[in-house]
Amino acid sequence: MSWQYGSDVRLYLVMLYPLLLQVAHPVVSAGVQEFSDFEARPWQRLLGTLDYVTLLIYGGAGAVPAGQRLREMHKRFRGVRPDGRSYYALEPSAYAWVHATLLDSYVTGHAQFGRPMAPAQRDRFVGEYRGLGRLIGVRESALPDNWADFRAYFEAMIDQELCATASVASVLRAIEAAKPPPLPIPPVLWRGMRVPARRALWLGGVGLVPERLRERLEIPWTAADARQFRRLGRLARACTPLLPAGMRTLGPTQLRLRRSAVARGPLGTTPRTGSSATG
Repeated sequence: MSWQYGSDVRLYLVMLYPLLLQVAHPVVSAGVQEFSDFEARPWQRLLGTLDYVTLLIYGGAGAVPAGQRLREMHKRFRGVRPDGRSYYALEPSAYAWVHATLLDSYVTGHAQFGRPMAPAQRDRFVGEYRGLGRLIGVRESALPDNWADFRAYFEAMIDQELCATASVASVLRAIEAAKPPPLPIPPVLWRGMRVPARRALWLGGVGLVPERLRERLEIPWTAADARQFRRLGRLARACTPLLPAGMRTLGPTQLRLRRSAVARGPLGTTPRTGSSATG
């Protein structure tokens, strides 16, 4: 299931969604504010995150040492939050939450833009993605083992933990000011929407955020936005019969095309001078 659903090209439309959910967590936000250069290089950071999740699923034996390097890298991300409390990137709840947002993005993203999963497929996907979390040190016990329980956990986290952080505002500013993203999304989506790619990515990410959380994060969302979001979803789902297999499972190709970037990044083995946190 992870292989089949983990790299559909239409999931590029979802890239902003898990990032917003992540930086709305106070611990993650504090780390991003102190260690990330996302605001200066948003697309590079988002592509780095894509490299990471793609490597977990399609990287074979290379996923194991990469996962270990990612966890080691996060050991140095600690400090003091704006409220005066200390934070640590490997705090179990926050660390598991980042993995949970990615899991949800696949299932929710496919429901809106790709190939919706049947109930049994969702349960299997949850089980597989919990297993992938072990590669980066997320214990399987940290996340529920079926979709219904996962959604209950997910909704509770939204209601009890997430808030309007400085990093949410930073991410939205960065996306709004960035140049068009270098992503291989089918041109028919842009033509059908008649809006720039950057706008479609904003719609795809913000539109998936639950309404009550959008309001808490103070993200504007109009009736026109909602109509464009629904239209984008219809167009994307309608592309399913037209997409070649390589576009529905882009992961192996992505790893091959970005081999050098992955090697230079925090998951790779190429020596570098200095580093910073991914998105």
